[in-house]
Amino acid sequence: MNTTTYKSLHRHAALLLCVLLLSASAATAQLKREFRAAWIQCVNGQFLGMGTQKMQQTLSYQLDELKKDGCNAIIFQVRPECDALYESQIEPWSYYLTGEQGKPPYPYWDPLKWMIDQCHRRGMELHAWINPYRAKTKVAHRNAPNHVMVQHPERCFPYDGLTLLNPALDENRDFICQVARDIVTRYDVDGLHIDDYFYPYPTPGIAIPDEADFRTRPNGFHDIGDWRRHNVNLFIQQMYKTVHDAKPWVKFGVSPFGIYRNKKSDPNGSNTNGLQNYDQLYADVLLWDANGWMDYCVPQLYWEIGHKAADYYELIHWWSRHLQHTNLYIGEDVERTVKNHDMSRKMALHAQLPRVKGTVLWYAKAAVDNVGGYGTSLRTDYWRMPALQPLSPTMKSKAPRKVRKVKLMDIDGQKVLFWTAPKASRWDTEAVSYAVYRFSSSEPVDIDNPAKLVAVTTDTHYELPAAERGTRYVYVVTALNRIHAESKAVKKKVKY
Repeated sequence: MNTTTYKSLHRHAALLLCVLLLSASAATAQLKREFRAAWIQCVNGQFLGMGTQKMQQTLSYQLDELKKDGCNAIIFQVRPECDALYESQIEPWSYYLTGEQGKPPYPYWDPLKWMIDQCHRRGMELHAWINPYRAKTKVAHRNAPNHVMVQHPERCFPYDGLTLLNPALDENRDFICQVARDIVTRYDVDGLHIDDYFYPYPTPGIAIPDEADFRTRPNGFHDIGDWRRHNVNLFIQQMYKTVHDAKPWVKFGVSPFGIYRNKKSDPNGSNTNGLQNYDQLYADVLLWDANGWMDYCVPQLYWEIGHKAADYYELIHWWSRHLQHTNLYIGEDVERTVKNHDMSRKMALHAQLPRVKGTVLWYAKAAVDNVGGYGTSLRTDYWRMPALQPLSPTMKSKAPRKVRKVKLMDIDGQKVLFWTAPKASRWDTEAVSYAVYRFSSSEPVDIDNPAKLVAVTTDTHYELPAAERGTRYVYVVTALNRIHAESKAVKKKVKY
């Protein structure tokens, strides 16, 4: 081998080593607290005609795969058009569940209750997703006698094939909040979630039919746009209060369209050229953030990096700069990300921006189907370690006390760590789940190190993984309350 060849090979080897080291470094870049969620929607008709058993099998498989991918929360659509995927005395059973609005499922089950049980069993949160104003989609079907369109047509208006509850009416705000209160009060949900449907997405040449309402009840406004924004602001404020008055630990989240305003409309806007929350949907998201009316916000950044009208890079930086008072999670389009080979670059941006506290996948099935290897990348790299939920700046709580009576038992050759829940006097000192960490006997115990978190569980025991004989570890258990405020640590030394 001549010297030139040797030097060339040496340079290639050094370059390869650098790449491998960088890859390994990137692979270890985990967060201890991160919201990792996926939307499971029904309005696309994916469950129509399935029946109880098949739908439960489908959802079980999706939850199992999403759990393997590292998801720790599910956002489940339960009210697509003023109807319900749960047992309600206010609204009829959903068309998107049984194919006939008002018809209960057979064999009977309650999808929301079932999903809560299944998610909690897997250590995942369940956020109930409702569409606030939409009373009917463009899908043709008969409305049930107790549907709001049938009982109160005067409270609705049509728009381009849709029917919506009129946001200008106090009784509609009260009605939507009544539905939310019913869900939060009767079900053990972790969050109440609404998406981007406020006033309708505009169709050229079709006006929103609310001019008469504006003239009759302007509420001191001279501009109809300001008036519409005020109507939505009143709803968001009332919804936030409704949720927290019912249960202070339930998080209220909003997922708006990805552009707040374009720079040409507002110097503080993003360098984009697309539809705007503020101007076309009448959603003043930054006002809600400033007033603390959301616990988390998930702008839908479904575009690719470098998109001419709505560049993902521009938008994630814009939201990171401007959303300052609530947790910021990013809505990601799985299929579009894969198509444009953007996953690694987008995940790198998430890691670089400390204001970004999590990700919500649009949509769950795309990740479950492992489109373009997206799910594989999550479970083997980006979300390979478990994560606690981010603490919310809008939600204050104490932490639980330490777990008690930590002991190690050998059950048929399987080492199992057991503990007892701490005593509690109120919701925020009650332990509902636990974090388990593992350290080698020679390293310091640091529960802020996300690489040492091995499990988040609702059980009061943990089966230890196998290890070589003679190996020594220190296991640490902490208690978590409903919003994942964490107790002090309790250690247990283990010798294999």
